[in-house]
Amino acid sequence: MDARLNYFASPTAGKIFKHIMSAGKVLKDSPLPAATQELVALRVSQINGCAVCIDMHTKEAAAAGETSVRLHLVAAWREATVFTEAERAALELAEDGTRVADAAGGVSDAVWAYAAKHYDEEQLTALVVLVSIMNMTNRLNVIAQQPAGDYEPGQFH
Repeated sequence: MDARLNYFASPTAGKIFKHIMSAGKVLKDSPLPAATQELVALRVSQINGCAVCIDMHTKEAAAAGETSVRLHLVAAWREATVFTEAERAALELAEDGTRVADAAGGVSDAVWAYAAKHYDEEQLTALVVLVSIMNMTNRLNVIAQQPAGDYEPGQFH
């Protein structure tokens, strides 16, 4: 399958992605735990059906030491016992923040309070920005039908 657009050949996309990658670096350096970041990125990408990002974040998480059991269970995190309460709170906020149109009002006060119980304001800020950026990048890739499967960990670092 060929992508509809070649973002790497586009001067406009190159300028935009430079800023997106810079924002990603800021997030990686934020106080939000790296494992939580990868789990959230993976879950948002699963919801949006973004194969490129699922490929990328599964491989990045595995390269960072994440277990295959946890990676396989992200899609069913509510029933899985392998996630901490903090990770569960982040995953719930990520789901509600991704399914804004379906969630009848977006992230509820209860979901926000649950996340705020586990993360300070700086971590919550990073979490909200991460969910937002992942939704944007998922849409860029899904719309252009970017093929997946050949990502190598660290490829964009």
